[in-house]
Amino acid sequence: MKKSNSETFGYYLNKYLTVYLPGQRGLSTNSLLSYRDVFSLFIVFLKTEKRITPEKLDMSFLIKNLIVEFAEWLENSRGCSLTSRNQRFVILRSFCRWLATENPEFLKLSEEIYAVKLKKAAKPVMTYLSADAMGCLLKQPDSSTNYGLRDLTLLAFTYDTGARVSEVTDLKFKDIRFEAPPIVKITGKGNKARIVPLLPQTMNYLKEYIKRWKINLLDSQEQYVFTNRSGGKLTRSGVKYILEKYVEAGKTENPVLFPDKISPHTLRHTKAMHMLQAGNNIVYIRDVLGHSDLNTTERYARADTAMKRDALAKAEIPMPEPADLLPDSSIDLSGRSVEDDMANWLKNFSKK
Repeated sequence: MKKSNSETFGYYLNKYLTVYLPGQRGLSTNSLLSYRDVFSLFIVFLKTEKRITPEKLDMSFLIKNLIVEFAEWLENSRGCSLTSRNQRFVILRSFCRWLATENPEFLKLSEEIYAVKLKKAAKPVMTYLSADAMGCLLKQPDSSTNYGLRDLTLLAFTYDTGARVSEVTDLKFKDIRFEAPPIVKITGKGNKARIVPLLPQTMNYLKEYIKRWKINLLDSQEQYVFTNRSGGKLTRSGVKYILEKYVEAGKTENPVLFPDKISPHTLRHTKAMHMLQAGNNIVYIRDVLGHSDLNTTERYARADTAMKRDALAKAEIPMPEPADLLPDSSIDLSGRSVEDDMANWLKNFSKK
């Protein structure tokens, strides 16, 4: 007997992405796109590895072993890190839990998936720039050119506000108050907005940027602040390209200052660490960054070795020298070194 459309994978996926996640969970557009990308990968896996066509597909295909195989495929065939593998597995696990609320016949599947343990991934070391490195980076753009000024303003704003890259690319002129005291309204995860003060030099960059690009603020309230050469919204990859270009220039000037890997999120870490090192209360840092949980902000305090060293030094007591001083034996380290075409539907999901 032919299954009805309401029993297909496409039906449930459509309802999950277009009704449940935005309507009941209140997920932001960027979060929805992350979910979409996971299901796009899942469809690639079904088509290429399992020879399964996802369109008009009965839900009986969705079993625990298939989802576990998908997670292994992400790690072994696509080279995803354990963190990425776990994040994508969790999204499918959440989908299965939601299925159980829609139809009790999926309760067993949900329980089986939740019984699968995530692989333990090593916690990455937090990367941030020193004050000297940040200063060197901001000297690299040629602000005498229009695009150089745009890049300088972009880097300075991202650092000064501690904003996420998605928050920077989504920024519109209506979100900035140019009158004193200057502030910016940043809309972050879960569409939660926060107000962040803008410091004088960043405001100088923004005002010069508006002047140089001949932007009429009254007519440009809905316009994105940072745009590409086509006049469209600057993308995440665009911000990453701009940052990497100037990091490479900075490394040419002083290679010791910069860590091997830097991403736009590094600027957010950098601002948080600089605020912490300046003696700011961690609650204020949380408010600037827009963390909902103070525990998330506290990781910056745990990551700063210099502050730990200073704390230990303050509690240091005088100790006697050893009776017989040994010759210096320090090691010299110098010179070492959906139903019709599900994949297409997902691709165009954000445009709906």
